[in-house]
Amino acid sequence: MKRAIFPVLLVVFGLLAGCKQQPPATTENQPFIPDEPTQAQPKLPTMKLFLGAETLDAELAITPRQLQTGMMFRTNIQETDAMIFPLGRPQQASFWMKNCPESISAAYISRDGVIQEIHHLEHDDTNNINSATDNIEFVLETKEGWFTRHGIGVGTVIQSEKGPLAQVFERR
Repeated sequence: MKRAIFPVLLVVFGLLAGCKQQPPATTENQPFIPDEPTQAQPKLPTMKLFLGAETLDAELAITPRQLQTGMMFRTNIQETDAMIFPLGRPQQASFWMKNCPESISAAYISRDGVIQEIHHLEHDDTNNINSATDNIEFVLETKEGWFTRHGIGVGTVIQSEKGPLAQVFERR
């Protein structure tokens, strides 16, 4: 019985992400998500990230609830605001913007900390923005246009104050 429940739980946790992984939502096909967030979450603990010469203090979306809520309902996103989502394993990332009143930029990052793709995520858009590959293990959300304004592009390596992203999040 436990073996049957584990895969189901993995699927449920994979679907529970605020400005994160979700299927497209319409009134006809929107999935029921138990305890879907109804307000912004408080500021989460942060970790310093180094992107080339740039530095960000990114909030850590770690728990299923934090991953589910992400930047939902947040307004007035500042130039210094960022949130990192460790996905737990390499996969095709798929983020959307349900209940996100401000547009953002999202970097899809491989296990080795290299930015593979940067996407514009339009506010309140419930269409998935899928990664082109299935090797994405982290997603970093920032204020819309942050990567362009700071000269950060595909191929940039991201490190944390505690070391490579994969090593830091394996310890948790």
